[in-house]
Parts: sequence; C-alpha cells; structure tokens
Amino acid sequence: MKPQKNPLRNPHNLPVKTCEACGRPYTWRRKWALNWDEVRYCSDACRAAPKKPKRTT
Repeated sequence: MKPQKNPLRNPHNLPVKTCEACGRPYTWRRKWALNWDEVRYCSDACRAAPKKPKRTT
C-alpha cells in the first residue's frame, strides 16, 4: 500500500479550510453544514485562544 501524499485524510473529498488560530487544516463537518462559510476555527480551544503565529509546516 502506498503512503498518502496528502497528510490530511479526506476519503470523501470534503471541503477543507485552514484554522485561523493554529494554521492546521480541518475538514467539513455535518454540524457546520448551515454555516460553513462562517466557520473560522477548527475547535472551541482555538476559538478561545489568543491569536498565535500560523504553522509553517
């Protein structure tokens, strides 16, 4: 089995965004279906945390 080129596992080709707080990619979730355009953070912890420099790797 070949290793995946994309480090983010996304078997269903769901939309992906980058978190504004931590810089990590996150995929669409059903609970965000109605407001996906407004979602900016990957978790409650990132939403509550102060702004940090984005991850470069």
